[in-house]
Amino acid sequence: MSWAVLILAGLVEVAWSQSIKPTENFTRPLPTLVCFALAAAAVWLLSRSMNTLPVGTAYAVFTGIGAIGAVTLGIVLQDDPVTVGRLAALALIVGGIVLAKVTA
Repeated sequence: MSWAVLILAGLVEVAWSQSIKPTENFTRPLPTLVCFALAAAAVWLLSRSMNTLPVGTAYAVFTGIGAIGAVTLGIVLQDDPVTVGRLAALALIVGGIVLAKVTA
């Protein structure tokens, strides 16, 4: 169950990362409220997963999911550049997450 909660935490972190830009430097109240709520939810879910998972493993997987999601959505939604280096970095992150899961 902790792994499911951790994956959910990572997905909420992805949503949080995408909610930052619409705040326009935290000058728009509703987007800012959504941003803070997503951040709090992501950290709360992460903390719940740490009840049974090692802290280092949980945090590495959490940030890895967040990074992969943020880069992917940046490419798909924001026309961020797609380069061999960025794709290689994503592959390394995925490999690190898999290794963390297998060795946890």
